[in-house]
Amino acid sequence: MIVNFWASWCTPCRDEFPLFQERLSALGPSDGLVVIGVLYKDQADLATKFLDELGATWPTVTDSDGSIAAAYRVVAPPQTYFIDSDGILRGMQIGQVEPEDFDTQYAKIAPR
Repeated sequence: MIVNFWASWCTPCRDEFPLFQERLSALGPSDGLVVIGVLYKDQADLATKFLDELGATWPTVTDSDGSIAAAYRVVAPPQTYFIDSDGILRGMQIGQVEPEDFDTQYAKIAPR
């Protein structure tokens, strides 16, 4: 599972969404990869427009009171967590996830 904190006003978030979509399409069916977005300090209507524009297919939850971000100790978006099938946090990326970052972090949680 990948948990990604993002916001519609976050330019690096916009830049990394296509990577998540591409990898989810490629890996999700065979590896069971799941991506969950968490909306960080943003308005739901702006987020919906952002998701529609970028064609994101994964679910996003709204963190209206900031409790999810606090639990994950989010500094600012984008911030991404890589969690294995046992629920153990295996990696974290503060800032935009680039393709090589994704590959390195995903290797830590990929099914064996």
